[in-house]
This record gives sequence, C-alpha cells and structure tokens, in this order.
Amino acid sequence: MNSGENALTRNEAAVFDALEFANGPLRAYEILDLLHGKGFRAPLQVYRALKKLRDAGLVHRLESLNAFVACSHKDGQCAGLAAFAICEDCGGVAEFLDHAIGSHLASWADKQGFNVKKTTIEILGACESCTTSSGV
Repeated sequence: MNSGENALTRNEAAVFDALEFANGPLRAYEILDLLHGKGFRAPLQVYRALKKLRDAGLVHRLESLNAFVACSHKDGQCAGLAAFAICEDCGGVAEFLDHAIGSHLASWADKQGFNVKKTTIEILGACESCTTSSGV
C-alpha cells in the first residue's frame, strides 16, 4: 500500500497502526482517545479513516461488538469473506479463513441469485484459555 492511489493518508495510517498494535478490538471512540496526541480531535476523523481502511480490506468491523480489528490477512486472501471467533470472557478475537466455507456460501448465493458484497461470520463463545481456566 505504498504507491500512488493506494497509499494511506496520515490519519488512515495512524488508525491502522492503532488497530494493528491493539490487544483486541477497538471502538471508534477508543481509537480517538488513543490518537488524541496525534492531532485527532473529532470522531469524524476516525470514522473517515475507518471507512477507507474497510473499503481497502485492511480493517474489519465486528458487528456484535461495534468495534474494529486490523485484518490479519495482509495479502487480500479474505477478499469478501471474514470470519471471527470472539471470546465473550476475555474479549480475544481470532480471525480465520476457510475457503470451503466461502465457496459454500458463494454457491448458495449464486443459486439464490443473490449478489454478495461481503460476508462476515462472527462466532461467539469462549476461547480455549478461558474454557480451561474456568473448568468448563
């Protein structure tokens, strides 16, 4: 993303870095708080950067958490399909990619005549660490 039209703006790069180095998903206002010292004053600055980053496939929005995470697939592998396991105990998020699931969903959509723009799957539960520590 370093050349010409694909280069990130200063604000986009700052938001992306905040998400990439975060310990978990961040809400827009949490990003604003983190970047206040870098000249971010208004939520609109964060929302604009998030929109551009989402459009570029670099960031995902987790609907169930109303929060954002940096995409862990930097080479565009998840193009249109993002899947996440979200631990409701510790807040951890693991992004995964399964081409078989993507293929199955695309086949279903084709049969229905449905034009898919993007697919996000969120699996809510408890991660192995939390399950082990709670004795579940």
